[in-house]
Amino acid sequence: MGRAHEVRKAAMDKTNAAKTKVYSRFGKEIYIAAKAGVPDPEMNLGLKKVIEKARANQVPADVIKRAVEKAKGGSVEAYTAVRYEGFGPGNSTIIVDCLTDNVNRTITGVRNCFTKSKSKLGISGSVSHLFDAVGLLVFAFEDDEKMLDALIENDCNVQDIEVEEGIMTLYVDPADLYKAKTAVESLITDCSFDVLETTLLPHDYVTLGGDELDLYHRLMNMLDEVEDVQNVYHNVKEEE
Repeated sequence: MGRAHEVRKAAMDKTNAAKTKVYSRFGKEIYIAAKAGVPDPEMNLGLKKVIEKARANQVPADVIKRAVEKAKGGSVEAYTAVRYEGFGPGNSTIIVDCLTDNVNRTITGVRNCFTKSKSKLGISGSVSHLFDAVGLLVFAFEDDEKMLDALIENDCNVQDIEVEEGIMTLYVDPADLYKAKTAVESLITDCSFDVLETTLLPHDYVTLGGDELDLYHRLMNMLDEVEDVQNVYHNVKEEE
């Protein structure tokens, strides 16, 4: 299988494996976007974009509504975005993005995950240079030439287009994610996106086995239980 399959599988696994975590993640993002402006997606473009991403990740309408209503209610929660980078089992590299209202609590929780899986936190920049930031869109479509024309017409910076088994994967500049979404929707009425997000993709993947694979799974499971963790990016390719 090609790169598109691996990227699509990782994105879908992340969503399907922990829906509660996904809902919490988007709840925070929606709340922050709503507090940053008017809590109305028709008047707040940032909020509208986050809600579109949430819907693409199958976040229920009531979860979205509660986050917006929370912002309307005058809540004064303040979240800080923090990123941790580290080295996992074998030659794996890990990036952990968090939203937190208590940085000391968060770093303690994340460090504990790395320590108990025989992994090591690094300094800022120690791992991120091994990843590229991309806007990622996955949906059913096959005509890559027609799609490329639409993307160019919408002034999108396209990094790559891949088609496998009737599924198209677009890689665009992160800033152009919603330009690309508009381009796709100009060709596909009521398009249903399997993935619509900005993400980090590794330059190279590694395959782990034995004890290293077990430790990697322990690290991922422990990070998933840390409430402040929003996203985890890695370079591990699991064999099917």
